[in-house]
Amino acid sequence: MKSKNVLNYSILVVYVFLLMGCKESKKEVENIPKESKPNIILIMADDLGYGELSSYGSPKVKTPNLDKLAEKGVKFTDFHANGPVCSPTRAALMTGKYQQRTGVEGVITAVGHREVGLSLDEITLAEELKNQGYVTAMFGKWHLGYAEPYNPTYQGFDDFTGFVSGNIDYHSHIDQAGYLDWWKNKKIEDEPGYTTDLITKYGKKFIKENNPKKTGKPFFLYLAQEAPHYPIQGRNDKPLRKEGSGKFIRKVPKDSVPIIYKEMIELMDESVGEIITTLGEEGLNENTMVVFCSDNGPAGSRGDSGGLRAAKASIYEGGHRVPAIISYPGKVKEGWVSKETVLTMDFLPTFVDFANGTPSSKNIDGISIKNHLLKNESLPKRDLFWSFKGKTAMRSGSWKLIEIPKENQIVYELYNLENDLAETNNLASSNQSLVEQMKQKMSDWKKDVRQGVEPVAN
Repeated sequence: MKSKNVLNYSILVVYVFLLMGCKESKKEVENIPKESKPNIILIMADDLGYGELSSYGSPKVKTPNLDKLAEKGVKFTDFHANGPVCSPTRAALMTGKYQQRTGVEGVITAVGHREVGLSLDEITLAEELKNQGYVTAMFGKWHLGYAEPYNPTYQGFDDFTGFVSGNIDYHSHIDQAGYLDWWKNKKIEDEPGYTTDLITKYGKKFIKENNPKKTGKPFFLYLAQEAPHYPIQGRNDKPLRKEGSGKFIRKVPKDSVPIIYKEMIELMDESVGEIITTLGEEGLNENTMVVFCSDNGPAGSRGDSGGLRAAKASIYEGGHRVPAIISYPGKVKEGWVSKETVLTMDFLPTFVDFANGTPSSKNIDGISIKNHLLKNESLPKRDLFWSFKGKTAMRSGSWKLIEIPKENQIVYELYNLENDLAETNNLASSNQSLVEQMKQKMSDWKKDVRQGVEPVAN
């Protein structure tokens, strides 16, 4: 009888252990983490040319932090701003569309466009990511509407500190029309500091306060730097503007401009280093994607287009081909160079794709480059377009057609960028059939993107 009880007890113990094992196994399955959504930091320079980082061949400017970012990720050699000037590129960034669909074809100026801005009906990148559970913040240059109703906080950003105009004095924060332009969310509220440093300060603070380990949410941080856009001012320089007038109260000596300009880029690089360091301190390097690019080519003779033709405001390559770097440790292969053609408007669908979502807006022109980044997959073939001030350019593979109105006629130029990146050899006369095909596509594109659109800025 006693041995039977012992046997029953033994069977019961085994049964309990089996149940515990089953429960533990079930618990382990339940605790397998789903694909996590990365934190995303987008840093956009202002008027930085293709040849103005040391990793892109600059012999003068030293950018060790951005160079290291490229070493840890992918450097793009065929990345383009959607527009050759500020506002259009930023409209494309925020919407994932050609800027022509938004009506922001030109610069929203401090003097002539103070009551207009990017339509609140547009679904922005920040709104898309908020819908995917992200905390969002923007610090720096908006340039998509001066009036308070067009403030970034109405366009999906939980937090905003910065300026809404095209440029401000780096120290006094006065815009080109003489207005104080430093905002804390929806209110103008000035504070002392050099613009680049202030943007960095708020970026670091946001990362620390919104560490997903504390909040349980991923974050999207947009750092829109002013550098190296004019006014040409270093960290220790005096103000150039005062309230009430957009005119400079003093002039920067011409022989000092190159020195200060170099400093401005290097201080921005220093800022990138501080942001990366903060990520490391917060233990966020492994699940944070850091993206760096410029909004258009360099301004005039100050900057360096890296051997490309022309500069800012031009539809030649120097106006819109810009540096771009993406780092995502453990996910994106280190130290490789992408030759795929990518535009600013591709960021919205790409970031939403990394967040495991799909864009909710109609007429998205950009494409996700997620699989290109993670698996080095080639991007689908597509025709691409740029248009500014009546001039239009189209890319089809390595071919680029340019349309330029001159007096009472329209002139067409055709270049093969594969062997003529500087656009010096016009091949239009010897490739008339190709020119005609591309002209028709260009005409169709213009009608498509402008149909029913109310112009905001031309």
